[in-house]
Amino acid sequence: MKVLVATSKPFAPVAVKGIKEVLEAAGHEMVLVEEDMIKAVADCAGLIVRSDIVDKDVMDAAKELKVVVRAGAGYDNIDLAEATAHGICVMNTPGQNSNAVAELVFGMLVTLVRNRYNGTSGTELKDKTLGIHAYGQVGRNVARIAKGFGMKVSALDPWVKDEDMVADGITPMHSVEELYQNNQYVSLHIPATEQTKKSVGKALVELLPKNGVLINTARKEVIDEESLAEALAAREDVRYVADVKPDMAEELEAKYPERVLFTPKKMGAQTAEANINAGIAAANQVVMHLKDGWNRFQVNK
Repeated sequence: MKVLVATSKPFAPVAVKGIKEVLEAAGHEMVLVEEDMIKAVADCAGLIVRSDIVDKDVMDAAKELKVVVRAGAGYDNIDLAEATAHGICVMNTPGQNSNAVAELVFGMLVTLVRNRYNGTSGTELKDKTLGIHAYGQVGRNVARIAKGFGMKVSALDPWVKDEDMVADGITPMHSVEELYQNNQYVSLHIPATEQTKKSVGKALVELLPKNGVLINTARKEVIDEESLAEALAAREDVRYVADVKPDMAEELEAKYPERVLFTPKKMGAQTAEANINAGIAAANQVVMHLKDGWNRFQVNK
């Protein structure tokens, strides 16, 4: 069977080589496409994507498609309802990019608190408080690194037991207000769902202690941008760091050049290691699904 690897955001050559080896070892043919996915996917049973859009048009054209795997954690580029209607299993590859995203949290945070290395005195992270908003794979890696900096770490996640957080040396929080009130730094790792979109704005940001920083390496959709802008205007000490450049980026950078920091494009998973790990994990998941319907990481029903 054919498996299409879409490349609007390319995999590293070594990742492509690994994907091909996994697929061919299982008797499948790998196909690469850079432009016309609708034409290329027509006779494919599997599809591996990064940021490529997989919508109704793609699925209507893919008469033999059984499984789509997003090489990464987020999957908002895939129309899950349409996939379900077409009988297509959609999976992600949780955990493969987690360390890369977590390291970027601290790369950006250190850049900000050291005043972009402009020669003036910044602040250290040691003994500062860090709240983790969603204690999943990325959140756990953020906690691990934060403890290396000597930070005091707490987390909010209704799906994680208090005793599991305590075992990790993390203080459990039980409301979003409690998390923001008690941490100078808050790192966002919630997915973009109907419940979480625009859920973080002025009301929460204004709860941050003095010199608070909100760090977003999740999705820009979880931020209420206009409300966040109001919080930045109301609190001259609050700062915002994001790996997901907001729609209001130019306005915010013009008004608050020292208090916001954005990557030019999403960089969380942009490491050689994450690229390889996610690609090969996706290939293995496609193979297992085509073999016997394996669907451990299915995200649609």
